[in-house]
Amino acid sequence: MSKGRVAFGCRVDGNSTFFSFPTSFVYESNLRNHIFHQSALCHFVHAMEAVKRFFSSPRFAVAGASNDTNKFGYKILAWYHQHSLPVTPLNPRAAQISLPSRVYDTVPSPSALPSPTQTSLSVVTPPPVTLTLLQEAHSVGIPAVWLQPGTFDDRVVEYARGHFEAVIAGDGGMGSEGWCVLVDGDDGLEAAGVQWTSQRL
Repeated sequence: MSKGRVAFGCRVDGNSTFFSFPTSFVYESNLRNHIFHQSALCHFVHAMEAVKRFFSSPRFAVAGASNDTNKFGYKILAWYHQHSLPVTPLNPRAAQISLPSRVYDTVPSPSALPSPTQTSLSVVTPPPVTLTLLQEAHSVGIPAVWLQPGTFDDRVVEYARGHFEAVIAGDGGMGSEGWCVLVDGDDGLEAAGVQWTSQRL
């Protein structure tokens, strides 16, 4: 498969959206039947626009960050660290999150973030916690949220889509369980034009 980018466009509710993404991603997504049909293609394009907006923020935070290496709260934080992205872990019960090469101080909630209006938030919390978290995140001006699989229900998604500039959640992406930073994050960084360097965990 040759390298390069493919441009797609669609028109929804009178608005035209154009987006380009890696040829390899299009190919793999086609294999998973994500974008064979026009409606699915437009859903994919709009979702990727949200991913692009998410990664355009200069700062990031992980709600539900954990010291347990088996939990996604640890793995998501580690992903940001390994991509050299400015990240703050949120955990109201742990003062620090320890990775092998760095110890991160936590903040207890979105309102304690140093620059919430410039921070995109990855969420790794149970749905009842997520809704309360998003309400606070909205109140302090967080612009974009990424809801990991298992962190939301219909009520959470409805609230998120009505209160944030960009929301990534639900079916799509390269993984079998929906949009996930661990699976789709690299393509999102590329789409947003973010330059990053790999660093050890």
